[in-house]
Amino acid sequence: MDVLRGRGGLGLLFVCLLSLIAGGVSGAPRAVRVGVYQNPPKIFLEHGRISGIFGDLLYAIADREGWTIEPVVCNWQQCLKMLRDGRIDLMPDVAYSALRAQTLGFGRVPALYSWSELYSNPGVHLVSIRDLAGKRIVVLAGSVQMGYLTEMIRSFGLHDVTLLSTDTLAAAFEMTASGDADAVATNKFFGDSEARRYHLDNTPIIFQPSRLYFATAKERGQGLLDAIDFYLKQWQASANSPYYRILDHWKEIQRKTPIPPLVWWGGGALVMLLIAALLSMWLQRRHVLAQGRHLRITEAKLALILDGVDAGIYIKDRQLRYQYVNHRHAEHLGLPAQAIIGRTDDALYDAETAARTQADDRRVLDDGERLTLEEENQRADGTSRHTYLTVKQPLRDENDEIYALCGISTDFTEQKLNQAEIHRLAFYDPLTGLPNRSLLLDRTRHALDNYERTRLLGALLFIDLDNFKVLNDTLGHGQGDRLLEQVAARIGAEVRRNDTLARLGGDEFVLLMENLGETPDAAIRDIEATGRKLLHAFGDPFPLLDEQYNITASIGVALFSEADNHVDELLKRADMAMYEAKAAGRNQIKFFDPVMQDSLTARAALESELHVALKQEQFLLLYQPQTGRDGQVLGAEALVRWRHPQEGLISPAVFIPVAESTGQILTLGRWVLRTACEQLVAWQRSPAHAGLALSVNVSARQFHHPDFVSEVLTLLDETGAAPDRLTLELTESLFIDDLDNLVGKMKALKARGVRFSLDDFGTGYSSLSHLKRLPLDQLKIDQSFVRDLLVDPNDAAIVRTILALGKSLDLEVMAEGVETAQQREALVAHGCHLQQGYLHGYPGPADAVLEGQAGRR
Repeated sequence: MDVLRGRGGLGLLFVCLLSLIAGGVSGAPRAVRVGVYQNPPKIFLEHGRISGIFGDLLYAIADREGWTIEPVVCNWQQCLKMLRDGRIDLMPDVAYSALRAQTLGFGRVPALYSWSELYSNPGVHLVSIRDLAGKRIVVLAGSVQMGYLTEMIRSFGLHDVTLLSTDTLAAAFEMTASGDADAVATNKFFGDSEARRYHLDNTPIIFQPSRLYFATAKERGQGLLDAIDFYLKQWQASANSPYYRILDHWKEIQRKTPIPPLVWWGGGALVMLLIAALLSMWLQRRHVLAQGRHLRITEAKLALILDGVDAGIYIKDRQLRYQYVNHRHAEHLGLPAQAIIGRTDDALYDAETAARTQADDRRVLDDGERLTLEEENQRADGTSRHTYLTVKQPLRDENDEIYALCGISTDFTEQKLNQAEIHRLAFYDPLTGLPNRSLLLDRTRHALDNYERTRLLGALLFIDLDNFKVLNDTLGHGQGDRLLEQVAARIGAEVRRNDTLARLGGDEFVLLMENLGETPDAAIRDIEATGRKLLHAFGDPFPLLDEQYNITASIGVALFSEADNHVDELLKRADMAMYEAKAAGRNQIKFFDPVMQDSLTARAALESELHVALKQEQFLLLYQPQTGRDGQVLGAEALVRWRHPQEGLISPAVFIPVAESTGQILTLGRWVLRTACEQLVAWQRSPAHAGLALSVNVSARQFHHPDFVSEVLTLLDETGAAPDRLTLELTESLFIDDLDNLVGKMKALKARGVRFSLDDFGTGYSSLSHLKRLPLDQLKIDQSFVRDLLVDPNDAAIVRTILALGKSLDLEVMAEGVETAQQREALVAHGCHLQQGYLHGYPGPADAVLEGQAGRR
């Protein structure tokens, strides 16, 4: 209390209180270059450090990963260009769009959800979209709002709306405030704070909900995104995580843990007490020279009041040394007031708390900011960690110079913990820890909205245990709960990171799957594969008491496209499909859509028949001639067919996708390679056929098998086939996974003389960077380009380009699908002499290859 002894101390505290009332109550570090543009409170640069919601999230992750963050200042357009060019590694606060996804890499977990809003000049009346007629709207150049507004204006038929663009959001708000534009469009986070600053009006026109991500350049920085996804998913599942602490701190979105009314009432009461104290002081100071005795009595009363309030009050000088603390703040620190005066936070708090607190204090003292923030402080000895609502205010002298800061801290640790527990009870199942019905419905609502925007399919899988009631009745509810805990853990281990597994109650679980692609066939394959994994998870018995308990599950599936964007309808249909699975005998998966269910049933039957066909060797190879200059037969392509005992010959287009998804392609592929090698050997023994080569298609799954190279080399050794007569045809889908491993396998086989051809060139994922790395011998022009070669100039141009590319890379080029003499002559005129197609021969038996038109029907 020494600071209160005398006029100087009283004046210091007097200014402090006036200010409070005026303001209210595991390797080397990795350097990560991060683009920063001004978009507070989401992201901005402050004192050389990235600040805002994304900045705080990034530093929180960087601390755990050992990254060193290097801010790179740029405006929005510059940041995007620098990211694509590789001059920065990471850019926060990027809204996802399909167009951006072509050049940028996005994480799987959104960091924020936002939406856009229009903010108007006070003299402009905007209530609905129609009011935009004749107006000038300014938008950040290259932003998602620009494209969205353009489409929205077009769809409403508003032809006289002028869209202006600026390089910075600040410039956009200045134009609107000055009357050079009627309104500005931006995200709500930035707009709400800047609208007050520029005295603009919030309009009721909101649009374009957006998912905001951290982004990298395409095919770069996946390790950064994986790490960020890991922490975001982990933190977003816990209300008491750094994620929600950061959101609460910036206070620009709805708080997950709002400040309880009790705190605000306490603060109000404190303000009233302080007002009364200041009023008393003011009255006494008018007579200070004549009534010194009364002044000292007043100071004592004020000290008594300040020591009696339920909040910590303190003053720090410009060197951040404590000049005054009241009784409550001394209790916070666990030291007497005399032991605190003159010391800094370095000696009173742990290193993390001290560093954060001092950074905030410097903003008050150096920049004159008034801060209201949530602090989580821990003493230096680690004995106490509490959460405070703190207000910090600069103190100024008669020359308006800042000479100290004054702070007031209210402890609301208990209320925060209570709110976190309330959140956990409200949104998570207490038995399994999984999301409950409320959280599932909320996430499903967001997923359906996302489907409406992106048309990326998703599904709801309703999982119900079979005969669970029997277990409860025989072993008791305690063992039933133990089983449910084990079930949650097992099936939780089988789901993807971005899917949501929830428990509805009882023995009912629901899996929400998102982003399954745009085609129903692909979605069904993914759902079926996941469903099989879930059913397989029940294969091993569950330990209960001293026994092993076996139980199965039935799964019902409903796709997003079936629910007409209604959550309840989606859940009801998945539930109905689950009961169909039980009615069909349990321990299986059923789709709600009858057409899809028929497809699944037919697929299951095909799988079973395919298994039998492999055992009974119902497959055969046909051979289609490949010709060179003047139609000379140089070799053939081996084409597999299924000789079904009832259906006759079945096209590979029917059974190859099934074999791929079930893994049966590995067995089938080995048989095809062995049979082809044996045919090569047979041709080698015949003088007429000795020079023929043979091409064999290899599937992506087959090539990626770890034993593929050794299997091919073993087949060549066992059969005696000449390696330089064998060409393996690969598809471009191979390039999407582990290119380095792919090149290594190809080189290992090339060393023995095996040749490689790239099939269906121009229709998949290939690029020049891939082609120059791959040890290829041949490119095959896809038949889709040959078919319309004579009538479509684009196809003719593509053919010429592929031929030129092959020549420049010293690769052979073969055209497939040649069916007419006119096509053959046009290809020859372009310089393509290697050809394959019905004109040169249909697929047929091996001994017909040299007949020119082998097997023609």
